[in-house]
Amino acid sequence: MPFERQPTLQDAHVTLRPLVSDDFDALYAVASDPLIWEQHPASDRYQRPVFEQFFADALLSQGAFVVLDTRTGQIIGSSRYFGYDESASVVEIGWSFLARAYWGGHFNRSMKSLMLDHAFQFVERVEFLVGPNNQRSRRAMEKIGGVLTGTRTNAPGVESVVYEITRARAAAG
Repeated sequence: MPFERQPTLQDAHVTLRPLVSDDFDALYAVASDPLIWEQHPASDRYQRPVFEQFFADALLSQGAFVVLDTRTGQIIGSSRYFGYDESASVVEIGWSFLARAYWGGHFNRSMKSLMLDHAFQFVERVEFLVGPNNQRSRRAMEKIGGVLTGTRTNAPGVESVVYEITRARAAAG
């Protein structure tokens, strides 16, 4: 069964639905907060031209979501699946961000849990790449059971630390 990269996923806290071009203004309203990006390797992503490229890449990925507050229907962030490798039974979850008003509660955990539960119907392993200095994201990964497995440098030379969650580990949870 092929990996479905853009289902609609929902729980009591968040709804994830496929990103569409009409989401730009509402999503940029969230992403334009510089404090969201201060520990991120792309710390200038709050700037409109930088975010425009991020958004275009998200649409092209065909695995991107907008994240909505289920209660209000308001767009509060984004995430995506990327790098699906059927033969290695792995997919990456990343490019995630939430409005600061949604930090520290159930929202990030809900978003990641929905994405993990969906991914584990198709793969054995999920990877997350995090900027080495992004302590908030690193703590969040550890809170949801991510295990640090090493580092990776992508084509433009950006280094990331790699966290992994396996289907078996999630099931034992």
